[in-house]
Amino acid sequence: MVNQQEPLDQLFAALADPSRRAMVDRLCSGPTTVSELARPLPMSLPAALQHLRVLERSGLVVTRKVGRVRSCSLRPQALVTVQQWLGDRHALWEQRFDRLGDLLAAEPTPPGPTPEETS
Repeated sequence: MVNQQEPLDQLFAALADPSRRAMVDRLCSGPTTVSELARPLPMSLPAALQHLRVLERSGLVVTRKVGRVRSCSLRPQALVTVQQWLGDRHALWEQRFDRLGDLLAAEPTPPGPTPEETS
């Protein structure tokens, strides 16, 4: 169980930071260079590179160096782990709410207060 949780933990940790989520959002539009990815962020290029390394370790982003230019691309299949985990939780809660609804529907409605009790 621990080995299965580690990739999920890394993905959630990577997505926990707003700057990294902004990078992922940008990469949804397609591959780009590191400098283009870092440009809109309010941080230095070395700080952006640290965030990028976190995304790489989580498996969300792949970088490739061609000559002097390093380009980044998103690995959307890495999000399948997150989607599956969230889907499992969603299904569990849907089942619980369905059971609660069934239970509430099966209970007789208690009588309401009499007019004397409300005044």
